[in-house]
Amino acid sequence: MKKSILYLLLLLSFFAAGAQNKQYLYVATPGIRDYLGYGGHGILVFDINDHHRFVKRIPTKGLHPDGTPSNVKGIAVSIPLNSIYISTLESLQRIDLTTDKIIWEKPFEKGCDRMAISPDGLTMYLPSLENTFWNVVDCKTGNIIKKIEVYKRAHNTIYSATGNQVYMDDIGSPWLYIADTKTHTLARKAGPFANNIRPFTVNGKEDRVYVTVDSLLGFEVGDLKTGARLAHVVVEGWEMGPVRRHGNPSHGIGLTPDEKELWVCDGHNMRLHVFSATPPYQQLTTIPLQDMPGWVTFSIDGKYAYPSSGEVIDVKTRKVLLTLTDEFNNSVASEKMVEVQFSGNKAVRAGNQFGIGQVR
Repeated sequence: MKKSILYLLLLLSFFAAGAQNKQYLYVATPGIRDYLGYGGHGILVFDINDHHRFVKRIPTKGLHPDGTPSNVKGIAVSIPLNSIYISTLESLQRIDLTTDKIIWEKPFEKGCDRMAISPDGLTMYLPSLENTFWNVVDCKTGNIIKKIEVYKRAHNTIYSATGNQVYMDDIGSPWLYIADTKTHTLARKAGPFANNIRPFTVNGKEDRVYVTVDSLLGFEVGDLKTGARLAHVVVEGWEMGPVRRHGNPSHGIGLTPDEKELWVCDGHNMRLHVFSATPPYQQLTTIPLQDMPGWVTFSIDGKYAYPSSGEVIDVKTRKVLLTLTDEFNNSVASEKMVEVQFSGNKAVRAGNQFGIGQVR
């Protein structure tokens, strides 16, 4: 009898743990320009634990003045506010993660680009659309707290894990700008790098930055403490060529969460190149994709890589496991996706749209 009760308790705890371990991939579309052929319009949700099965489509707004869907520029999550945020060319939306309802949508002067949210979930750094400034935004209300001027083409944003600084990529500059979040002012910068900075990532200790730059098939490494450029790494064995989007050879770079590898996009050759993440940055392998990648990120546990071309890749074996498909069995691709984990109907943990190192 005691054994039966013990077995029942263990079984119940197993199912309870399973219920608390719901992992979903949220994919915002249209996440490649305004192209509706890569998943239509909305947020598509996939069950990571069930072979990335399509679960639902969350209706969104984010429309051009003519009423057509606008290109999604960024995706981020606030756990304390139980909300997911979608930026488009013109506006920012806040959506409740339990009800899937839009709480508000606000337009911003000079548009929006790829934002980042503070670890406490209350503050957002929202770049203008390749204009001269970032908006510091209250995540609850969408109100602007402050405006930070940079150079001329605000673009990508990473909030530090400590919450003390924000890394800001102005794609018209070879410098990475770093803001102090206590004062919301520019504090310092890293570089200069070989050319204008495009997508980048940082390690967990925040002493290294890995940047892609214009006219380079590869990446560069910088010291975030001294600002010095440390390395210039070229993808070997593959030629640069014309790309259909973004204008630079390697638009997209991510660190695996364990920081052992760097995965670098190659638009012309439609591949991901995998490097060791420590000097001398050995080139390990290359992975062919079904379309041009413009971004790459990873699941929180580091098991899966998600290039924007729509594949789900096993990080350990490098094998493509499947391609994301929607409710109509059409292929889904987007440069804006993030993992969200739930306990019951409340979000308890979120990944990051960037492939950021997690070793601290």
